[in-house]
Amino acid sequence: MWRLTHLLGKEDGPLDIIFLMRQKAGAGFFGSLLDCFYCLSIWIALPFGIWLGADWKEKILMWLALSGAACLLEKATSKGNDIHNKSEYHED
Repeated sequence: MWRLTHLLGKEDGPLDIIFLMRQKAGAGFFGSLLDCFYCLSIWIALPFGIWLGADWKEKILMWLALSGAACLLEKATSKGNDIHNKSEYHED
């Protein structure tokens, strides 16, 4: 799931095929969808969730769980994220 979403959203692909596809999508709905990893992961996970779930409740849970797992992997593996840095908390 993460691999496919990362390929479509952040990589050029073999022979720049994915890059050209993102260029052709432009600035419309599909163009903005391909620019956001988290949005794209929702739509990439949908067919897999439907395929893996047994009933509708399970299909919806699988859909959201797969998208969430892809988002967590993206957050953990993206450059500039230091897991050991703690967020600063300021109290007013």
